[in-house]
Amino acid sequence: MSSDIGGNSVDAAANNKVRDYVKDHGGHTVITRILIANNGIAAVKEIRSVRQWAYATFGDERAIEFVVMATPEDLKVNAEYIRMADQYVEVPGGTNNNNYANVELIVDVAERTGAHAVWAGWGHASENPLLPESLRSSKSKVVFIGPPGSAMRSLGDKISSTIVAQHAKVPTMPWSGDGITDTSLNELGHLEVPDDAYHAATTHNMEEGLKQANRIGFPVMIKASEGGGGKGIRMVAKESDFASSFYQCQAEVPGSPIFIMKLAGESRHLEVQVLADQYGNAISLFGRDCSVQRRHQKIIEEAPVTIAKPDTFEKMEKAAVRLAKLVGYVSAGTVEYLYTPADDKFYFLELNPRLQVEHPTTEMVSGVNLPAAQLLVSMGIPLHNIREIRLLYGLDPKGTLPIDFEFSSPQSNEVQRKPQPKGHVIAVRITAENPEAGFKPSSGMMQSLNFRSSTNVWGYFSVSANGGLHEFADSQFGHIFAYGGSREQARQAMVVALKEISIRGDFRTTVEYLVRLLEMSDFRSNAFTTAWLDRLISTHLTADRPDPELAVICGAACMAEAECAQLLADFKTAMDRGQAPSKELLRTTFQIEFIYEGVRYRFIANRTGPKGWVLFLNGSKVTVDVHALSDGGLLVLYDGKSHACYSKPEVGATRLLVDERTCLLEEEVDPTQLRSPSPGKLVRFLVDSGEHVKSGEAYAEIEVMKMYMQLTTSEDGVVQFVKQPGAALAAGEVIGVLTLDDPSRVKHAKPFEGQLATYGPPQAYGTKTHQLLRRCLTLLTNALDGYDTPVPAIQLLQQIAELLQKPDLPFLEIGEVLSALNSRLPAKLSAALNEELGKAHKFNTGFPAKEMLKVLDNFFGDIAPADAVTLTSTAAPIRAVLENYEDGLAAHERNTFISLLQRYIDAEDIFSKTTNEEEGFFALRDKYRSEPETIVQTMISHAGVATKNKTVLSILDIIHPVSTQSGSLDSKYEEVLKSFTSLTGRATAKVALKAREILLQCQVPSLDERKRQIEHILRSSITETVYGSGEEYRTPSYDAIKDLVVTNYYVVDVLQSFLYHANPYIRLAALEVYVRRAYHMYNLVDFDYVTDESAPFMVHWRFILQDDSSGMFAGHIGSNSSVSDLKRIMSVSDLNFAVDKDADPEQYLRQGAMAAFDTFGQMEENFISLLGRINNNGGEANSRAESPALGMRPLNKFAPMSALNGEAANRNSGTSTPSSRNPRYGHVLNIALQVPKDDPFDDDNWSSKLQEFTAVHSAVLRESGIRRLTFVLQRSGQHPGTFTYRENIDFGEDKTIRHIEPGLAYQLELPRLSNFDIRPCFNDNRQLHIYHGVSKQNSADSRFFVRVLVRPGRLSTSVATVDYLISETDRLLNDILDALEILSAEYPNSDCNHLFISFLPIFNLDASHFEPAYRGFLERHGKRLFRLRVTAAEIRFLVQTGSEQEMPTPFRFCIFNKSGFVPKLENYIEERDANGEWVFQSLDYPPGSYNNMLVSTPHQPKEWLQPRRYKAHIMGTTYVYDFPDLFHQAVSVQWARIAKQSSATGAAAAAAPRKLLEARELVWDETSATLTESDREAGRNTCGMVAWVITMNTPEAPAGRKIVVIANDITFKIGSFGVDEDMLFFRATQYAREHGYPRVYLSANSGARIGLAEEIRELFRPCWRDSADPAQGFEYLYLSEDDYARLEAREDGKVRSVITEPVTMPDGQVRHKLLTIVGSVDGLG
Repeated sequence: MSSDIGGNSVDAAANNKVRDYVKDHGGHTVITRILIANNGIAAVKEIRSVRQWAYATFGDERAIEFVVMATPEDLKVNAEYIRMADQYVEVPGGTNNNNYANVELIVDVAERTGAHAVWAGWGHASENPLLPESLRSSKSKVVFIGPPGSAMRSLGDKISSTIVAQHAKVPTMPWSGDGITDTSLNELGHLEVPDDAYHAATTHNMEEGLKQANRIGFPVMIKASEGGGGKGIRMVAKESDFASSFYQCQAEVPGSPIFIMKLAGESRHLEVQVLADQYGNAISLFGRDCSVQRRHQKIIEEAPVTIAKPDTFEKMEKAAVRLAKLVGYVSAGTVEYLYTPADDKFYFLELNPRLQVEHPTTEMVSGVNLPAAQLLVSMGIPLHNIREIRLLYGLDPKGTLPIDFEFSSPQSNEVQRKPQPKGHVIAVRITAENPEAGFKPSSGMMQSLNFRSSTNVWGYFSVSANGGLHEFADSQFGHIFAYGGSREQARQAMVVALKEISIRGDFRTTVEYLVRLLEMSDFRSNAFTTAWLDRLISTHLTADRPDPELAVICGAACMAEAECAQLLADFKTAMDRGQAPSKELLRTTFQIEFIYEGVRYRFIANRTGPKGWVLFLNGSKVTVDVHALSDGGLLVLYDGKSHACYSKPEVGATRLLVDERTCLLEEEVDPTQLRSPSPGKLVRFLVDSGEHVKSGEAYAEIEVMKMYMQLTTSEDGVVQFVKQPGAALAAGEVIGVLTLDDPSRVKHAKPFEGQLATYGPPQAYGTKTHQLLRRCLTLLTNALDGYDTPVPAIQLLQQIAELLQKPDLPFLEIGEVLSALNSRLPAKLSAALNEELGKAHKFNTGFPAKEMLKVLDNFFGDIAPADAVTLTSTAAPIRAVLENYEDGLAAHERNTFISLLQRYIDAEDIFSKTTNEEEGFFALRDKYRSEPETIVQTMISHAGVATKNKTVLSILDIIHPVSTQSGSLDSKYEEVLKSFTSLTGRATAKVALKAREILLQCQVPSLDERKRQIEHILRSSITETVYGSGEEYRTPSYDAIKDLVVTNYYVVDVLQSFLYHANPYIRLAALEVYVRRAYHMYNLVDFDYVTDESAPFMVHWRFILQDDSSGMFAGHIGSNSSVSDLKRIMSVSDLNFAVDKDADPEQYLRQGAMAAFDTFGQMEENFISLLGRINNNGGEANSRAESPALGMRPLNKFAPMSALNGEAANRNSGTSTPSSRNPRYGHVLNIALQVPKDDPFDDDNWSSKLQEFTAVHSAVLRESGIRRLTFVLQRSGQHPGTFTYRENIDFGEDKTIRHIEPGLAYQLELPRLSNFDIRPCFNDNRQLHIYHGVSKQNSADSRFFVRVLVRPGRLSTSVATVDYLISETDRLLNDILDALEILSAEYPNSDCNHLFISFLPIFNLDASHFEPAYRGFLERHGKRLFRLRVTAAEIRFLVQTGSEQEMPTPFRFCIFNKSGFVPKLENYIEERDANGEWVFQSLDYPPGSYNNMLVSTPHQPKEWLQPRRYKAHIMGTTYVYDFPDLFHQAVSVQWARIAKQSSATGAAAAAAPRKLLEARELVWDETSATLTESDREAGRNTCGMVAWVITMNTPEAPAGRKIVVIANDITFKIGSFGVDEDMLFFRATQYAREHGYPRVYLSANSGARIGLAEEIRELFRPCWRDSADPAQGFEYLYLSEDDYARLEAREDGKVRSVITEPVTMPDGQVRHKLLTIVGSVDGLG
């Protein structure tokens, strides 16, 4: 007894309540300070249990103090036990031999901290007999709370305990110590096992162990006697696995003796809890069933035992107590048995001389606090004085009488009760292990732990939120216990508790797997064995997983959200550093890819708002909302349901917890990378580096959380290791590399090929008008904030427009607000507001916004000011709704759209004012420095500007900016549209142009208004008021229709409808207007009318071609002639005076006739009548001399009106002679025909139909001298279709001018296409005239020529003409490029395409304003123009620079971009030269490429460099000789920037030199062997490398600085480089060094040259292995004797092309076997 008394005995201890308690209860040592030599869950349980006892006993839970040991790893992960302790002592980290298993350290810490006792719990040093012995012999005589060292040696050691059991006749399993029963008594009379007996039962090496295993028979267990908790124990089923398992046991419990035992397969693992005091008393506290084990580590425990028969288990209890007494056991211990239900037998397994992890199950059924009982026993208090023991035996808890624990006395049955367990308890261990990866342990931090204890369920954890597990900790961090009146009740309580627990951290847990086990039928029926769980694992039993589709949808949403959040975090980090973040960080589209259950899923995730996503998969989609939870999780909503999700990245996968069910979203595994699955330590390699391994073979062992794991390969191959044994490993770290035997055998996950089910929206948004509107506006607002839309924006807009016009909208909105505020509003006010709403409903008077606002104002005026302040805030939502609708639904609609447009402007305005994205970001940051979220949101919005542009353009298409009251542009819309036009940035150019277009369109009268105006003019021209008769009809008055004739604006769209007016005289006036407009560039001599009431009215006219008239009147019009002179000459009365004396008027005068027919039949009926107008010069028609006020153009100010056959392009002068045309066919016939509304109006059908008609009448047409017949087909609402049939092509259709009036066709400048064979390409847009041309000189030269004539509508107000030209040209360019996109597919090799846009009206503007405006086209359309190979564009317009009496000047603005990267802008006017020829006069310096060229100069075929340039562009780079132009452009930009900066600051800008750059090519001169500067023509290079010396006159060096530029020619021998290229590069580099010039190398090549020796290619022959079967290959290549001689003769005196070896064949044939091919050309490759 004296040996058990500690240093702090009752006599030596200070007076306190603990000392009094110990003394009163027969104890001898006072323990008030305990050192816990453990960590984790063991330490937590000890502290909690003892404090619970202390509070119940003393009312002070801190009566017993606890000191804990803490490693750096425990401190780092915020271990829970450290927080709970009274003091901690930091100890070395690493494996437990450094700390919790280090006996010397524990004793030292105990003495240093003044601990009275040490509690070791389980594991670590808890079973090491040196610990109690060392503590007992310490200076302070520290008490060990547990058994003495001798008892540990006898029973605590697994080998000793089994020998003692055999001595006590307790059944044991066959093992390595079979038959050994030698024991001895120590000085205290307790059994001990002699060393020789112990040694005999131990296996000392692997070979000895294998021998014992073979004797016992497989399967066997290899056990370390000091192991436990699943460590140091392995099951071996076959001899081949024995060695590795033996070594693993040795490594897991270093230094521990090892023994071999037979495996009892179909058995149960039952335990008896023993408690013994220092006075020889020992009792059983019932038993536990721990049969649910994984690799002999307990997973689920139960108490009491229900599987064994009561009398059998009683035998087990008595045997356990007997063993404890035999060895003098003290404190709590556990005797473990294997029980076989089939034969009701049990076998001793081992005795654990410590408290078991699962001891709380015994506490709950016995009512005994075991850690407290251990403490009391250690203080020397006998069992019968422990309160809970007395209660267990039915005795007075305050009594002191001894207890007959064995019921040896008959009286004992009367005074005391036989202990019986109460209820049933099931316990589960919560471990940081992954059940789906072989229960692999893992470490990491815990983010959250949410466990709700209840009456029947409780638990404790060693880790709390923000804590964690380190790699040296035990994997178990929690224990949960469920109590019930029966086993089933306990099971149900546990299942419910586990389903409610929420654990989120870096590691997987077993919670879901435990639920699956508890719900299995085997467990419910108590029909399982110790092999049950391992068998389930081998069959790949997994925990319940979420529905596969739920898992992949939530996984895709969480991964997209995580990726997006990471990008935004990177964006903010860059922003905080003062950097301009990449735009890529703000993208809203993500590609999400993962593998789930062996299937690969590829989602496209589009972010539709701050919380919204649309996930696309194989054409199916699902809309989800994602909300961040405060605990780091995400709430994913879709299909009206929400799912709590938590994701965590792991090695090669993402672990996803969905509704508390775990799934793994994996990445594609690379089998060649051998990685560590968890953090840990590399123990050893099982194969050598360089060895071959089979798939599934173990190659290494790692230690993870005190457990040893084998790593295996997934494929066959050879391993090479990059780590050394002992190395610390991070998760995912590469250990080695596997070179695969057959890479093709690697299995890849099969892609998911199905579609997602159809799901509803994430939330129920409601179907009422205001709810739908709110949802649509939210989506559209998100689109304007830079996000994608789940539905097309145009669809949203249409729905919004419809909803905004619904009358019930304001009623629903105010009803919603009133419903929410009703209880907070004064009853009187609420009643008054509802009364107004009632009136509106009753009388259907519309929404009473104004009346309700008046009610509000009146009410506020009647209450006290103090009350008004409070009520104002309450009623604010009501007032907001009413003010929104105060001006009606239309105003609310307008304001809604304006707010959407303003949102765009607010985001883009700041970027519009800066020159680039980076400057825009910094300007935004300066403006919102204190609002980082605003910066981020604005940047996200701007990043999506391209998508936003489409949305805004759709809004601009759908709004109605014209006020319904005034008919003019709504001022509110005008304001926002003007704001749009002020956006000058490149990104917003399309929107700004659209706004400008709307502003212009709003100033054009509506179609109906224009119809009324034109009808008024036409009607006034044919009516006159006669006194006494009223209004009478007459032929049209020219003065009345003059405005329609001479206007520069487009009227045909309206005029066409009057050609079929019910009033024939209005028809007649419309015909005259049409003819005069079509022939406005010709000289009309007179105009006749045919007003026969029996047929449609017709018109007839005579005219002179302008270039013909210049010959007629040449002698009478001088250079100083005025406009009035010309007009006078053109009158009929002066015709005789004007005609040249030698001229025949009939050779110049032409005739024309036109009529409009309602139907094709009417035309056929009256065609001959119309043709007769030509034959008799109008016949009986009413004739009128041409009015002198015609306003015709002076002949000497315009380029000649060329004939369509191109003859004018080839003439040397602007005049002609009669012989140049066939005088017989000079007349024209025009027929307007109305197309029925039900006719599809197909061009080709009508062309054929009209062709047939014309062919029938061709003879009579020739007899009448008809040169051309033109049909104008008109249908309301469409552009007229025009078809012209010419006599010179046998009255076939001239398709080159289809859909254009021949009188205007000369404006297309078709003669300039004379170098090409052209073919018209028709399209839906009849305003575009597109021709595909093929060069007559080179058929490979194929290109498109696009021609457009523009005549605008009249503008009702003053508009900037430049704005109109920009808007209209931009619109046309879009149409042109759209058409070219389609045609390019048909002609893929087209290049050098040409655009020509001609504006017909005369503009009064400063032409200098035009060029800057048109430069914007390159920014907006440059990429697309380049992609569609448009290399030239010309825009022609007439500018009135002086008074109206002066003639306008033709301007031509040209853009050339042959290189594709350096556009050239050139400006010209058209004027006559000294010879009277029309030429281009350049306005630029230096002069442009067209300067002094004839206006009629044909377009030239490709220059010889263009194919090379095209080839370079196809390969995605620049032609080498275009690089100097790029440098020139860069220098030009620098000067422009300097000028802009100077203008902004008001400083004087330095003038840019006229010559910005000079480039001279460096050419190797063979004669002088030097590089010389040369002006060699571009493209004359003889190798694939080109070099220049470039002199650049930059703002920093206006006088010029030189650089050497070297570049590859990608078009020379496919861009390869060889010796010549290398030499030129070297020489040019040397040149740069010698002169001190910077060297720039522009690399664009295809790599080293692999050339062909062309002289050999046709000569060599193979020597086949089998000439009958060439598939077997050849032995060598050779030349025949003749070919070799021929080659030798060719190479005489030159480098030998081949090196050969003669081979004489059996038939005497000599072959020259090719050894080396050198090639005769140097630098072959």
